[in-house]
Amino acid sequence: MTNDVHARDLRYFVAVAEELHFTRAAERLYVSQPALSKQIRALERQLGAELLRRDRHGVALTAAGEALLPHARQVLSAWEAGAAAVEAAKAAQRSTLVVGMSTSPGRGGLLPAIRSRFTAVHPGVTVRLRQSSWDDPTAGLADGGTDVAFVWLPLPDGQRYAWTVVAEEPRLLALPQGHPLAARAEVDFTELLDEPFLALPRSAGPLRDHWLALDARAGRPPRIGAEIAGAEEAYEALVGGLGVCLVAAGNTPLISLGGVTTRPVRGIGPSRYVLAWRREDEERPLVRAYVRACRETVAA
Repeated sequence: MTNDVHARDLRYFVAVAEELHFTRAAERLYVSQPALSKQIRALERQLGAELLRRDRHGVALTAAGEALLPHARQVLSAWEAGAAAVEAAKAAQRSTLVVGMSTSPGRGGLLPAIRSRFTAVHPGVTVRLRQSSWDDPTAGLADGGTDVAFVWLPLPDGQRYAWTVVAEEPRLLALPQGHPLAARAEVDFTELLDEPFLALPRSAGPLRDHWLALDARAGRPPRIGAEIAGAEEAYEALVGGLGVCLVAAGNTPLISLGGVTTRPVRGIGPSRYVLAWRREDEERPLVRAYVRACRETVAA
């Protein structure tokens, strides 16, 4: 019988099918590799078909796996859309606007100023903040957990979202104070090509590539010293000498603590911090009002 297959089982299968590597898929899903393998085997028994072929050369989809993959993606997409609709209905019922962020906007009291403008027009609405780790570059927009979110560009599945730019800031190099390049006033990015870099989780997609400055590497793959999913992890990795990283100028206070410094970098473009929302929500009154308050605050 296949009617007892859970969305979790399909999510696990899709992750392995996309990564073609059980360890990477387990890291992406935040589960252990043995638990993931066990769940995949259970799904194969339930369906009565081998989905993934494992041998010393790696992992490959079988014909059954190839057949299942597009349908599994459709089911997961439909479930995410349904969950998002439920969250939207709950938010409307509570008169609550959920604002996501992966790093605090800071930047001269921007967030309180936007909130003040918004609540002046909608005094009965509760504004709830939701902090996300860096493995979700949409800060809750993708899964429907937030209504609007302060995020960095580029976003995965970018056509799904609209945004207004909050800040455009240079990307600086963050590195341990004892690093040889810390004595320099400015660093050319070509001098960093062999340096180990701290990277966002793979789930961050194009945003991971942005903070690794893949577009400035002329096809040379980056050396990854460690993966980081938050400001504290980034600071600890920098102090521990695991690598260097790029950071937006406005975020330097988050990691420029004892033992870490930043330097300007030549040869790379700036970063853009935006307030984003789902395009299908553009006509929602509370979303429109918050976006308007943001634009007015930034322009003031």
